[in-house]
Amino acid sequence: MSRCNVSTLNELGPSSLIVNDLAASLITLDLQGYITGWNKGAEQLFGYSADDVLGRHILILYADESGDDSELLHAVMMSGHAQMEVLRRKKNGAVFWANIHLTLIRNDEQKPVRMIGYLTDITEQLAVEEKNQLYSHILEQAPDAIVITNLRFSCVGCNAAYHHITERKLEQTLGQLPSFMLAQQRESSILQQMYDLLERIGHWEGELWDERASGERYPIHLAISGVKNKRGDLTHYFAIFSDLTEKKHAEAQLHRLAYFDPLTNLPNRTMLFTLLEQALSEARRNQHHGALLCFNIARFKALNDSFGHTAADQVLIEVGQRIRASLRDEDVVSRFAADEFYIGLFDIRHRDDAAMVAQRVLLRISQPFLLSEEEILLKSYIGISIYPDDGRDAEKLINQAAVALHRGKQAQQDLLFYSPEMNQRSMARLKLSSELHHALERNELKLFYQAQYDTQNTRIVGAEALIRWQHPSRGFISPAEFIPFAEETGLIVPIGEWVLSEAIGQLAQWDQAGIKLNRLSINLSAQQFKSNLTDLLLKILKQHQIQAQRIELELTESMLMKNDEATLSLLLKLKAAGFSLALDDFGTGYSNLSYLQRFTLDYLKIDQSFIRGLPDNPGSAGIVNAICGIASSLNLRLIAEGVETANQLSFLQKTACDQIQGYLLSRPIPADEFAVLFTRNLEHFQPNQTQ
Repeated sequence: MSRCNVSTLNELGPSSLIVNDLAASLITLDLQGYITGWNKGAEQLFGYSADDVLGRHILILYADESGDDSELLHAVMMSGHAQMEVLRRKKNGAVFWANIHLTLIRNDEQKPVRMIGYLTDITEQLAVEEKNQLYSHILEQAPDAIVITNLRFSCVGCNAAYHHITERKLEQTLGQLPSFMLAQQRESSILQQMYDLLERIGHWEGELWDERASGERYPIHLAISGVKNKRGDLTHYFAIFSDLTEKKHAEAQLHRLAYFDPLTNLPNRTMLFTLLEQALSEARRNQHHGALLCFNIARFKALNDSFGHTAADQVLIEVGQRIRASLRDEDVVSRFAADEFYIGLFDIRHRDDAAMVAQRVLLRISQPFLLSEEEILLKSYIGISIYPDDGRDAEKLINQAAVALHRGKQAQQDLLFYSPEMNQRSMARLKLSSELHHALERNELKLFYQAQYDTQNTRIVGAEALIRWQHPSRGFISPAEFIPFAEETGLIVPIGEWVLSEAIGQLAQWDQAGIKLNRLSINLSAQQFKSNLTDLLLKILKQHQIQAQRIELELTESMLMKNDEATLSLLLKLKAAGFSLALDDFGTGYSNLSYLQRFTLDYLKIDQSFIRGLPDNPGSAGIVNAICGIASSLNLRLIAEGVETANQLSFLQKTACDQIQGYLLSRPIPADEFAVLFTRNLEHFQPNQTQ
């Protein structure tokens, strides 16, 4: 084998000894693939000595001895040389990639006699190439924009995301400043800060505005760092940035949801507290005054029930716009809840300034709103608290403005300032509300009865049952004072059932005493106006043996405003059972005349606010005459409430008003007193009946 090795290498010429000592791996083969020469470089590469391999077939070096190099051998035979990357195995079993250059040797007669192979281990090279390819793929597929620049910040490379985000083509990129630097040329201070930090620490990071090729500006988060070679020399800059547009939109949306009312786009309750605390802090430093206005729409629920949620929402949006238009830019309006708004006047000189703003707001709100081609007028109220007089923290000022508002609504004052006395009244009302829970069980509720008279001859033709609360320490309390508590707490349902049972029971007692009242009117709460109402009434009537025709049920407009099938069905059931139906306080709400046609009513009750101005007030007289005309055309009977003077009675006697009730003829009185009043009135007319 050694002789073969020596002879083969000798045939290479005088340089054979040099070739043998080369570190490069050289192998000679005969035309059948048997190894005929093996230098020291091959020995170092494969771990085999010349004695191990000379005379053996080249397959012993294959990673897979079944491997096929026919393509390589064919190429050698055809062109005299070939090159290929192949897998080879060392003596110790390690597999590696090699680059093989194979050359065909011919004799003087140009006949092929042997082959010479030159092998190089390229495992590390391929690993580096594979890693570079991987990095290149990662950079190209990265969702963030990546830019590589030279030391003059001219772009020498970028990925697809950069082109997509900046909308710049390759020819607009290479050799040019990156988009984020072009966009900052108007902000030289930011660029200078970037240059300074890159020079000092080799890195800059932050948020700034970039500009797309279309000119659109958008926010990005940018990180740019210097790149050094193996010698530590700075050679390039590497920048990566992400488009923050969607993130900023999402953050803005979350902020809006957290701090703004989604319907009106006004600051919400949370934002109001924040702005108010900031304003109070500044007012303390500067010794300024401020005001907080609590705004509320009267009977907004009735409007909601009548026109629906969508229309009511449109009203709230327009209310917010009208309030905003009444204020200075530095003032704040917040939708606090439902139809309640707060107005912050954070810098005023006098209390009167707050009143002037409040009057301006009330005037704007008093202008008609257009809903479903109908003009709607809203009544609103404002309560005002003043900083620092009424309080020095946000929560206290808010509560006190609310107290002023509710007190104003009770007193029918559209504008009212807070005072300590008002707070004391509020606490008293709260105490009264808790005491109402025990009024039923302690038998403190009483029914009074107010006579209803024929307008022409003042004969008693009916009566209205009116509830009173006989408080143990305050005496009789008007329903206007405690019924709102009952409505809010739900106590109105058991109280309402008690009223029905007590009133019908009293009618039965009068029957037994020979006092025959033909019609007794009983008020219903909206919370009682449910599907089981008819059954409850019939049960009470059966218990006391009273006919339904003798009971008149007084309804409010809010009960009818839904104008739905359930309401119609309940009214039809009540009518079928024999009850007569009256619409109370007609004309004071959001009167929608269409339900007068649809619902089968019997009576309209003219509110006392219209009667009060008779006969001298032309507006009141016109309204009463109009209502009389409506009732006559719809075949409805009229009852005028609150008749207190002879002149009012005289006016009504000249109209088509059928019945009256009021202090002129009788106040609400207990049952035993009413029995006396009714008997005397009946006796007065008996002689006329005998004639």
